[in-house]
Amino acid sequence: MFHTTYHKAQALFFSHSPLWRRGAIGLVLAASALLIALFIGVFGPLIALALAAAIIGGVLILADTHWGFVALAGVVFGLPFASVPFEIGFKPTFLDVALGALFFVWLFKLVIGQEREFRATPLGLLVGLFMLMALFSFAYGLTHSSANSFILRRFTEILIGIGLFFVAVNTVRTTGELIWVTRWLALAGWACAAIAVVFYVIPQEATIWVLDRLARFDYPGGAGALRFIEDDPNGVMRAIGAAVDPNVLGGMMILVAGLVAPQLFTQRAILPRWVTLLVLATAALALYLTYSRSALLGLAASLGLLALLKYRRLIWLGLAGGLLLLLLPQTQEYMARLAAGLAGEDLATQMRFGEYKDALILIERYPLFGVGFTGTPDIDIYLGVSMLYLIIAENMGLIGLGIFLLVIFGFFNMWIQSWRRGYPPTLEALLLGYGGALVGALVSGIFDHYWFNMTYPHMTVLFWLFVGLATATMQIEQERAATTPAAPISRTGWPANRSPAGRSGSG
Repeated sequence: MFHTTYHKAQALFFSHSPLWRRGAIGLVLAASALLIALFIGVFGPLIALALAAAIIGGVLILADTHWGFVALAGVVFGLPFASVPFEIGFKPTFLDVALGALFFVWLFKLVIGQEREFRATPLGLLVGLFMLMALFSFAYGLTHSSANSFILRRFTEILIGIGLFFVAVNTVRTTGELIWVTRWLALAGWACAAIAVVFYVIPQEATIWVLDRLARFDYPGGAGALRFIEDDPNGVMRAIGAAVDPNVLGGMMILVAGLVAPQLFTQRAILPRWVTLLVLATAALALYLTYSRSALLGLAASLGLLALLKYRRLIWLGLAGGLLLLLLPQTQEYMARLAAGLAGEDLATQMRFGEYKDALILIERYPLFGVGFTGTPDIDIYLGVSMLYLIIAENMGLIGLGIFLLVIFGFFNMWIQSWRRGYPPTLEALLLGYGGALVGALVSGIFDHYWFNMTYPHMTVLFWLFVGLATATMQIEQERAATTPAAPISRTGWPANRSPAGRSGSG
């Protein structure tokens, strides 16, 4: 009976008839409304609101997988550490729910044949090998340190985050779909930046009040959630927004700014110029307010590469920003801190140097496969170092680091070779935006570890999502160049003969 009911539901939700599909979705929404009303009476409006958002998001993802990227962008940029306010043996995070829904719908459609064939891409083999190496290192680490449910869940989030590469290249296959996803990423990134700026400028008591309200979703609340330079509450406060950590917020702003910067100068932008300028300015301001030196260097590298390759006017924009940092009285403390960091004179930089030294000792003892993700075999060494490349080597050894570097080398080799063959303006701006953002992330990774750290799984998700979408851009252009010219792109970003609601067999 269950088997029959399951197939009937499947036939309704994935029917080729729009009438049946909409009817099934309407029934689910009506039943959900009744359930939410019950929840409001029993549990209160906060949990009911979260349930409503989850149901609406789930129905949209069922109707079109691309809505899964919208939900994921909202969670990663908006509430990356929030957990659902109830347990199912454990407390899943919003990130777990968003990733699970996106992967489930994509795999389900692939199995039943509604999704198009699986596309590995030339880079896919290396990405898959990196995932397998991570899995092997995790299992190897269990021989000396056991894993609790928290570590297991976080490692699974990391693994799924890397696997998001395959979801992106298999479900984003047209220019319209790419523009759709990119717009939502840019807008979600702007919301993240705006929240960070607002939290910074309002009184600290108001920020604490908001964070305390989020504590029900396992966000850190109270005055202890605020961050200051050198952890001095009497010193300069650092922006955190909903990202909890200022350096993590800075990394997120690198991706946002690098992604949208080309849209200021391309002939066919995917957003109005004023919206693009607003997103870029807000992201740059939020990054500045984090006082993250690694993020500032990453942003400089990102914009510098874009200026070198294509958008020369970014040079003037960068010079203007640099002059403001050098000349404004409000920025002098920031510049002094940057200079002290580059000279290795401040406490935070000296602590990093100590971490690098300890990490090299660990890697020397366990060079091939690292020590895994659960702990260390020896009591005189520890896991954790503020550098992306050393943390990968600690967890996965030099073999894992080598595979990661091969992925990066392979990606940028494809990226630059593909760009040299020529692109239409819309796709070129997207390709350079994603690639430039990743360059910024990799530069910041020299001084920070959050791109591959189980404390911040959403940053791994963002990194590999950008790799996947950049690769999808290359695939789209390759197919466009090999066939007849595509239909003209409408002002909404979708081809004239396609729309988000009218794609047959879309993933």
